[in-house]
Amino acid sequence: MNDYLKTMRKLVGSRLIHLPGVRGIILNEAEEVLLQRRTDMPLWGLPSGSVELDETALEALKREVAEETSLQVVQAEPMAIYSGPTQRFAYPNGDEIQCFSVAFIVRQWEGQPRADGAEGSEVRFFPLPGLPDDMVSIHKHTLSDFERYDGTFFLT
Repeated sequence: MNDYLKTMRKLVGSRLIHLPGVRGIILNEAEEVLLQRRTDMPLWGLPSGSVELDETALEALKREVAEETSLQVVQAEPMAIYSGPTQRFAYPNGDEIQCFSVAFIVRQWEGQPRADGAEGSEVRFFPLPGLPDDMVSIHKHTLSDFERYDGTFFLT
């Protein structure tokens, strides 16, 4: 959790907060998507996280992907913005957020995927038709949009 988010949580507790963020749809040559097994809940999800103060969405994507997967993003294509009540999410500890997230498609990256052990316990590529059932619900929606993505930016 970044310093800004820690400060906000001290002020508002677990109450719902609006959180700007990013999600990375990282693909390998077989068009499989990289997911991480989260440590804060027993679910698979996209590499993702909040945008810190004085940081752009692209900078946040690069930082989050590096932190969570050890990969370096070379190029990323913005695919969608997710906002509104469908983006509400509650963590097992009771913290609630409503995301305002930019989803990026990442086909060009460097490195070997490796879980950081703090935010994720495992990273693995999955074929789109074989995604795990136990996924973060808002990330399932993002991947559903990706499957029908035709190059036109989504505003959801």
